[in-house]
Amino acid sequence: MHTDQDVRRSGTGEVPAGGPPAGRAGWRWAWLAAGTLLWLLAVHGRFDVAVAAWLSPVFLLRFARTGPALNGLLMVWAASALAGMFWMVETAIPMTAITVLGVIALGTLTVVPYVVDRLVTPAAGTATALLLFPAALAACEFLMTVISPFGTAFGVPAATQHDNLALLQVVSVTGPYGVGFLIGWFATVANHVWESRVWENRTRENRVWENRRRARTVVGSFSAVLLLLLLAGGARLAFFAPDGDTVRAAGISPDTSVTRELRGVIGEDSTPQKVAGQDQAAVRAAFGKVNANLLARTREAAQAGAEIVMWSEQAAGVLAADERAFLSQVAAVARENGVYLQAAVSLLLPQAPYAANHTYMFDPTGRQVWVYDKAHPIPGLEAYPPGDGVVPVTPTPYGRLATVICFDADFPELMRVDADIMIVPARDWAEIGPVHSQKANLRSIENGYAMIRQGEFGVSGAFDPQGRVLAAHDYGGADRHVVFSDVPTRGTTTVYRVVGDAFAWLCLAGTAAAIVVSVHRRRSRRGDSRRAG
Repeated sequence: MHTDQDVRRSGTGEVPAGGPPAGRAGWRWAWLAAGTLLWLLAVHGRFDVAVAAWLSPVFLLRFARTGPALNGLLMVWAASALAGMFWMVETAIPMTAITVLGVIALGTLTVVPYVVDRLVTPAAGTATALLLFPAALAACEFLMTVISPFGTAFGVPAATQHDNLALLQVVSVTGPYGVGFLIGWFATVANHVWESRVWENRTRENRVWENRRRARTVVGSFSAVLLLLLLAGGARLAFFAPDGDTVRAAGISPDTSVTRELRGVIGEDSTPQKVAGQDQAAVRAAFGKVNANLLARTREAAQAGAEIVMWSEQAAGVLAADERAFLSQVAAVARENGVYLQAAVSLLLPQAPYAANHTYMFDPTGRQVWVYDKAHPIPGLEAYPPGDGVVPVTPTPYGRLATVICFDADFPELMRVDADIMIVPARDWAEIGPVHSQKANLRSIENGYAMIRQGEFGVSGAFDPQGRVLAAHDYGGADRHVVFSDVPTRGTTTVYRVVGDAFAWLCLAGTAAAIVVSVHRRRSRRGDSRRAG
């Protein structure tokens, strides 16, 4: 039986300081189990359920707010680690020391909002208790993309809502962190109603009516904001869709049959270092067949009306000694067919780092427009040094073209480019292909450009500046991999591209300010207690 002295004010209701009453203690573990299970379905993997991303923090917050603080927060950390490991398994991420430790570290950062909520909100007012957790959630998502070598690959829930384009239009203002804020806000609103016990009549009648009035205000405010955002997003999709000129683009990956033949020569588990130690004449011949296939498919795409042609990541294999001769061939094909042609090349070097990941763009005159090195090699999987991180942009009759390579698109700051069409050669695998394509699509909405993404072994496609799918192709379903799309040539200017991560910085500043105020208040209370004693 709890007395009034045992009850602490949480800012969103009244929660017993030592946890729930004894008869309800078992419910804490049910809340933890529900939150953990839902978290497994909300890490943006193959088995995602969009609503799970909204419900998981509701139960985990309920668990963390009751019972002993240290115990609760450690269990939330364990849930986050389990979710991270599940994400690696369901997407077949290679479990190296770097990837495992990285995911566990990121999982630790995802627990920080629960720590802040538990330690700060008990002494805060209702508004702070409602908004601090979502602000901390968005701030920690942002910090992950800044300090982590994995970018938005893990721990940012916006991509779990990929089918809800009306909601996702908010990222054109806030970046991906606005969706996380809304999810966190929903969790605090649900817990406010939960803690207010508005359905109970065991307290004084005036307390019941006061709780109900406050709950209606809290729920109504959140619902109004969410509804307004959905209506605005729907209006943007309906009334401001791209309606100007389009250009026919083609993404090309090597035919499965020639890729299989190449693997038969260099080995299924080959690395650049292993290839460097093989018979170079045999390697050159095997690469030559793949490269000839790419050039042949490029000519066919041009004949079918493509004005822009791009290859998937590292589609062509070229020995360093053959680089100049090969690029002369590519330039000739671009010139003869009058296309913008981006060749994606794995350049094999005779010594460490043994490979470079390049893209070369040629214009319809055969002039080389750019060469770009991948800025973010995958930690633990790709050993070559990163490029300088300067995204090339060139004006063309079809708008401003730009390019990055695969994993680069998981870094929102790198992708904030003033372009009309973003070209993204990629190389995935079956388990992560659809997921990685959906993550990349967020960059289109954030920055207002169309995207052409060709992913060997995964899912290829194209997206308009508002995230609509213009074309899609699953590598596993065919031998030929030529994907045509009619892409808008004019992008839009978004708030996010102009102001960047201002929303995330505001969330970070607000969280820090709330912590400072909370610490100051507690010190003041201790001082008052000493003086009174």
